[in-house]
Amino acid sequence: MFILDGAVHETWKPFFEAQRHELERIGNFLEKESANGKVQSPHREFVLRAFEMSVEDVRVLILGQDPYPTPGHAIGYAFATLPNVRPLPASLRNIFKEVATDIGSITQVDATLKSWRNQGVLLLNRVLSVEERSPGAHRKQGWEEFSQSAIEFLISQNHHFVALLWGKDAQSLADIFDPARVLLASHPSPLSAYRGFIGSHTFSKCNELLKQNGCAPVDWR
Repeated sequence: MFILDGAVHETWKPFFEAQRHELERIGNFLEKESANGKVQSPHREFVLRAFEMSVEDVRVLILGQDPYPTPGHAIGYAFATLPNVRPLPASLRNIFKEVATDIGSITQVDATLKSWRNQGVLLLNRVLSVEERSPGAHRKQGWEEFSQSAIEFLISQNHHFVALLWGKDAQSLADIFDPARVLLASHPSPLSAYRGFIGSHTFSKCNELLKQNGCAPVDWR
């Protein structure tokens, strides 16, 4: 089963209690996959890692698709990876490219995106696990409903965050957000980055919305 102690902030505990049976069902699916010799990414203890951030501390939600399927790349935060991964995942390279174009030169390449998380950026995917080397293999197994419920809980508890929805999977939830605090862009993967992510100015627009809501901007660099 999933390891919750230490991985989930106490402000999320009411949500996780309500989702206990759904998580058990997803956990059973993952156990069967493992029994059949399929390798899951990220490791089980990191699947719920994004929820270590307090609900009240979230200033920006970045919503993506599913974890990196390349072995060793996914670490439980959407788009982040380990500091020693080279080359960087293509999606992350495109993210940094847009930051540099939109905001200015990047002062430090932080593949873990810890500096963003420390500023209240919640990095969440619609689907929280994947079979290694098989993108999308864990879709339609309950994660989509789980992540939607998590976001609905976040919205009910936090009225100030800005949502960045990257890609069609994320944008399928656009209607549940306050339209004044949501920004849409294509997914930063090589297949779609140049169809609405590169050149979107999503980072500077996000900071402007934060300031309009009385919040400090994020230092994306």
